[in-house]
Amino acid sequence: MPAKPRVYISRMIPEKPLKMIEAACEVHIHDEDTPPPRPKLLDELAQADGVITMLTERIDKEALDAAPKLKVISNYAVGYDNIDIKAATKHHIPVGNTPGVLTETTADQAFALLLAAARRLVEGVEYVRDNQWQTWNPIQLLGRDIHGATLGIIGLGRIGYAVAKRAKGFGMKILYHGGSNKDFAKKVDAKKVDLEELLKKSDFISIHTPLTEKTRGLIGADELNLMKETAILVNTARGGIVNSDALVDALKNGKISAAALDVTDPEPIAADHPLVNMANCIVVPHLGSATWQTRERMGIIAAENLLAGLAGKRLPHCVNSKVYQTH
Repeated sequence: MPAKPRVYISRMIPEKPLKMIEAACEVHIHDEDTPPPRPKLLDELAQADGVITMLTERIDKEALDAAPKLKVISNYAVGYDNIDIKAATKHHIPVGNTPGVLTETTADQAFALLLAAARRLVEGVEYVRDNQWQTWNPIQLLGRDIHGATLGIIGLGRIGYAVAKRAKGFGMKILYHGGSNKDFAKKVDAKKVDLEELLKKSDFISIHTPLTEKTRGLIGADELNLMKETAILVNTARGGIVNSDALVDALKNGKISAAALDVTDPEPIAADHPLVNMANCIVVPHLGSATWQTRERMGIIAAENLLAGLAGKRLPHCVNSKVYQTH
């Protein structure tokens, strides 16, 4: 009886996809909450036929050169900026991701953060906990109206469109920059503008573009200076799209009103970082897809990608389809 393929999973995943993998593979799991140390990761990759990685695992040329048996990389995420795709393709290794399944859940998170920042909900909770609530006050913890406001979406892809649909329910006007799906724009009556106009006119700005060399640092000091002093910035995409130092300065000096971040740079962010300790900044630990239902569905897709790659079949969701042209 042939040996089962050896699979490394860099963090514990939900039970259902784990059982799918265990039925066909010899599974080795890094079952701690923190990412595997780099030497441990490289050692496991050297022995693995397949791997399921998280965004925290850097799969670069060094890692791939150390993995002679590796047949497939299945990233437990939509994004894959943690993987050197060119190097993986050169090594004839298909890379899978988990698109679509977390669109609505991440849009829920983005809009939850928008609402929380606009209405200062976190400050309100702390206000009560600190026993400061003594009476009703006409100017107590005043926030910003969402209904009728202008929402600027940077990246009108699937998640950006899902956020725009929610915004329409609040009667918001939609501007967007980036994203080429005209059907999305038409369905939510969104107006395409350049980035400068979006920054100047939007009351809320929500980021939904991938992190690439082009978008890294896209929102820096110059861009933040273009925004309204009353504007609120929401980021559920990737932390590196926003320059953290520039954002600290903008929030500290009243250049914008508030920010709500599901992602940060660096990530994870230290508890003593200025962004964490500003009353006008909400920071949560990358929870965009964090529901039981969505994380399980992500796991199933990741398992299906992994098992397909191990069987020599085309991945259901492959981000480097050129790999199938190089054999």
